[in-house]
Amino acid sequence: MIDVINLEKSFGNNKVLRGVDITINKGDIVCVLGPSGSGKSTFLRCLNCMEDPTGGQIIFDGVDIADMSVDINIHRRKMGMVFQQFNLFNNKTVIENIMLSPVYIGVSDLRKAKIGNFFLPLTNLFRKEKKRKTEITTTKAKIKSDARENAHRLLKKIGLDDKADVYPSTLSGGQKQRVAIVRALAMNPEVILFDEPTSALDPEMVGEVLDLMKSVADEGMTMVIVTHEMGFAREAANRVIFIDEGKILEEAPPEEFFTSPKNPRLKEFLSKVL
Repeated sequence: MIDVINLEKSFGNNKVLRGVDITINKGDIVCVLGPSGSGKSTFLRCLNCMEDPTGGQIIFDGVDIADMSVDINIHRRKMGMVFQQFNLFNNKTVIENIMLSPVYIGVSDLRKAKIGNFFLPLTNLFRKEKKRKTEITTTKAKIKSDARENAHRLLKKIGLDDKADVYPSTLSGGQKQRVAIVRALAMNPEVILFDEPTSALDPEMVGEVLDLMKSVADEGMTMVIVTHEMGFAREAANRVIFIDEGKILEEAPPEEFFTSPKNPRLKEFLSKVL
């Protein structure tokens, strides 16, 4: 699904990622651990090119999305992202936050298809093989209706359907992060990237977010998670990687990673956090 090959990232003279190589397969739950400043969040943000890599390749579904000639927005549709600070729009209700991307993309695609059909007779004058009109089977109203229905379904799934019409400022931190997760799910992504999703939460709210993440994992979603939650990494991941100074120093199944670490730096790290 995702092949990362010799990934590098620099900010000026500061080299943050130094030749990262990893393959993430469909259905993988990969937890990324490391000390602060190790490059783990930069690695995650490079996976969907929120940070443009300085070098290397990121092959997603057969396309090198690190190539600047590639339209990254097309591929980001297949990648959900959950941030530390929720990133919900406070001027929109909960359900409007969840509907926002599906409606925007659906309406944009509809508009593009209509414009393409309008100009098709003209563009076909210059083609040897004539194209047919794009069949349009939806409307703007239906796109919005379907997005609203799906948003309600997702909110019911996490027990927050009664919060559909309230604003994010009225929610607890745990509720905000659960809404952020279902907002990512609303796009039906192939993979979801989580950047320390519990770091901004009060301790008593961490459990409800981790339980939702485990539920998403159990349904087969591919997930890459930068986290400090060692228990979650041990229970939910099928692979754990350790990044320090911009390099992957160890990669192993959770049991082996936590009980029989091989890299001296990882041994030192675990001795301080477990």
